[in-house]
Amino acid sequence: MFPSEFTIRGRTIRPATILAPMAGVTDTVFRRVIRGLGGCGLIMTEFTSAEGLTRNSARTLHYLYFDDDEHPIAAQIFGSDPKVMASAAALTEDLGFDHIDINLGCPVKKVVKCGGSGLLRDLPHLEILFRAVRAAVHIPLTVKIRSGWDEKNIVAVEVARMAEQVGVEAIAIHPRTRMQGYSGAANWNVIRDVKQAVRIPVIGNGDVRTPRDAVRMISETGCDAVMIGRSASSNPWIFRQIAQYVATGRYDEPTELGRYHLLSGYFRSLIAAEMPDAVGKMKQFASLFTHGVRNGSELRHSVHHAQSAPEILDRVDAFFANLTTSSAD
Repeated sequence: MFPSEFTIRGRTIRPATILAPMAGVTDTVFRRVIRGLGGCGLIMTEFTSAEGLTRNSARTLHYLYFDDDEHPIAAQIFGSDPKVMASAAALTEDLGFDHIDINLGCPVKKVVKCGGSGLLRDLPHLEILFRAVRAAVHIPLTVKIRSGWDEKNIVAVEVARMAEQVGVEAIAIHPRTRMQGYSGAANWNVIRDVKQAVRIPVIGNGDVRTPRDAVRMISETGCDAVMIGRSASSNPWIFRQIAQYVATGRYDEPTELGRYHLLSGYFRSLIAAEMPDAVGKMKQFASLFTHGVRNGSELRHSVHHAQSAPEILDRVDAFFANLTTSSAD
């Protein structure tokens, strides 16, 4: 049975689903889209550089902007220097976040050099970092990890036990190694092994593409909650669909009108929020989102070749108007 909720240090997260942090995706506008559709218990920021935060970088602080209606919300930070990470964590607590999460999962080279999954190669240093951050903040501390650096170094259980001992209050597992990146299959057995090894909440992540996958992950691993990343960027309805599937055994697919309203509304919100990279975000989202749209390749091509945000909006409006006309015919 899919859990209706889970708890991180007395705070009930309901339902037991989480939007994963994704660079360039989970900004405040996208998070509010997810909140508005319903069914997501906890949302998370883009992963954010601790070094940038401690230098008071305006660009970095921009990643941590959120509105009051986004609670409960966690800030995810990355870095390798325990003192810098502790300072950055304290800053995020002052900003009003509900939880702080440490990124130990990102496989990108420039992140691995200064944190992310690269820290899974040095567990003694990682313990020092955990203790420094734990001592710096009063709000709940969680971590998100990969299963290990490579297949010969699967350390998820060891990291989870260490995290629990130093006061980390939940752990999310993406059971691919850093060397896998996003290739191959996520080994959900690693999630099961971690769940059996610790008492803190264990959150499963990886290869949840449909509501059935979410239910199967809970059944096969015993994890306490499910975290969804890439599938949410292409299907923002997935959290609502999971809730519907758990309640009724079925779920609705979005209509073309629903897809149009979400895409257009999201793009207009990006413009209203004066996102400096709005055009890039619009093109990125269109490429992910339109694979479920009839004749979506035409829309992707049209959006990709647009030069401005208003032009993109015009092309989206025209595309869906044509779909409606062709359906009426």
